Amino acid sequence: MENIFTTATCLHRHVQNPLLSADKMPFEASLIFNAGVAKYQGRYVMLFRNDYGATEADFLASGKRGVPFKGTNIGLAESTDGINWEIRPQPVWEVNDEEILRVYDPRLTIIDGKAVVCFAMDTKHGLRGGIAVTEDFDKFEIKSLSVPDNRNMVLFPEKINGKYFRLERPMPVYSRNGAAEQFDLWCSASPDLIYWGDSRLVLGAEKVPYADAKIGPAAPPVKTAKGWLTTFHAVKYADYDLESWHLNWRKIYYAGLMLLDLDDPSKVIGIYDKPLLAPETPYEKIGFRGDVIFPGGMILEDSGEVKIYYGAADTVECLATADVNDLLNLVK
Repeated sequence: MENIFTTATCLHRHVQNPLLSADKMPFEASLIFNAGVAKYQGRYVMLFRNDYGATEADFLASGKRGVPFKGTNIGLAESTDGINWEIRPQPVWEVNDEEILRVYDPRLTIIDGKAVVCFAMDTKHGLRGGIAVTEDFDKFEIKSLSVPDNRNMVLFPEKINGKYFRLERPMPVYSRNGAAEQFDLWCSASPDLIYWGDSRLVLGAEKVPYADAKIGPAAPPVKTAKGWLTTFHAVKYADYDLESWHLNWRKIYYAGLMLLDLDDPSKVIGIYDKPLLAPETPYEKIGFRGDVIFPGGMILEDSGEVKIYYGAADTVECLATADVNDLLNLVK
């Protein structure tokens, strides 16, 4: 099966892609991807995932049968233009104790002037989704953790009808009739970022024509006059091995686009029936896991330009841009 899907013509990859990669890091790094990005206190800030301690050469030497990374941490980069980044000399967050194995895949939302981070946490008893608050990116106060298994959480940047809302992707296995990784996109509400409930299905995987496996949240939504402009990720299986550092990688990740109701974020009022962004360039198709696109940050500028930051091939961090009206036209 060849990749028959292409990127929407209104979306443009930045000429400086990849914006961040392991070779640009001032500390030990192997893979720089799946970053959360926002404007905070007059500058762009990016929290990015770094898997460190193994290289492509290590995997090749093992016959592509796998080499464990030493660990995962989260780094911080700052920018005045959202394109050229200064990287903090040391990672800002890493957790590894008797129960917690790592935190990763940060998603960043500014709510009431505070930086709120959604993240995934691997533990010895399952994968948990969490929410933390930070003011300086030196200390992270964890406000809530889900029970296993839930991940890919992103927060809306303001309360809706007096409540916080998040998108999320629980991972049911036994209750999905044996369908491997047939996971869907949900939302939940909270009065305080701590206690979550009123959970509702937003989008079923079967509703996405370019997915035959899981879907889930991507970047935190941005508010427009027409609705919440929202990206998501969608996975389709290939019937051949994709370019990767390890054996048997056959998942193609696309970025999708939908519009959610301003007053009821569980309601999809528009969706683009093709991928917004498909893996096409060498830095998207070749890496630790080739053919992977995963948006983690989206910024709507005053000019109407939308910046979409995305991980590519689980290896580097990239940027694509479009006019907000063009994106809204896709989801009519």
